[in-house]
Amino acid sequence: MSTTINKEEIQKFSKLAEEWWDVNGKFKPLHMFNPIRIEYITENIKKHFDIIEKKANFLKGYSILDIGCGGGLISEPMARLGAKVTGIDASQKNINVAKLHANESKLEIDYFKASPENLNNEGKFDIILNLEVVEHVDNVNLYIKSCGRLLKKNGIMFTATLNRSLISYIKAIIGAEYVLRWLPIGTHDWNKFIKPEELENFLIEEKFSTLDIKGLKFNPFFNKWRRSNDLSVNYIICSKKN
Repeated sequence: MSTTINKEEIQKFSKLAEEWWDVNGKFKPLHMFNPIRIEYITENIKKHFDIIEKKANFLKGYSILDIGCGGGLISEPMARLGAKVTGIDASQKNINVAKLHANESKLEIDYFKASPENLNNEGKFDIILNLEVVEHVDNVNLYIKSCGRLLKKNGIMFTATLNRSLISYIKAIIGAEYVLRWLPIGTHDWNKFIKPEELENFLIEEKFSTLDIKGLKFNPFFNKWRRSNDLSVNYIICSKKN
């Protein structure tokens, strides 16, 4: 059976599994990244599903699949908002860390060692989160196709990744890995970064349509991330299954 799993990438992140919840550890950049991702995701969910409630658990009744969930950095906030969350990752170490932390946080989240093409699930999901995953998988076409199989009709998917541009090489590889040491050297392979138009073509082939696309930029003066129309480095696409 064809697979999207890149074993070298899985081994790379498995070695860091114990550090997922250390806000000053190897995943510090993701902890800094989380607020803007959650803000973007929740705003677009409310808009798409016409949710006007202001309750803390406004996602109650919605099912979310978090692919490449790692230690659960996005799964847990979504569960706290009331969603029925399933997190999958190809690394058993990541899944073990995610399960342990969810138990400590008293959150009910279903975690499984799986990739989208081999996930056996009884139902489909309202929302799929693909956050910083596609640049680490093999066979992006199969990956997007597998996601489409798991998403309900009129469901939405968030895909966040890195653009393959000169500026992304300077900022995400040289800057983040070699200069600032935000990430371990070798975390990313620039050749696997995906241009927005390429990703949109993959989505269109699988009958997705783009609802919104935004760049995410780091502001060093305020030490936080913000949304932008600049897609040259980090960007996120919200798409609907037609």
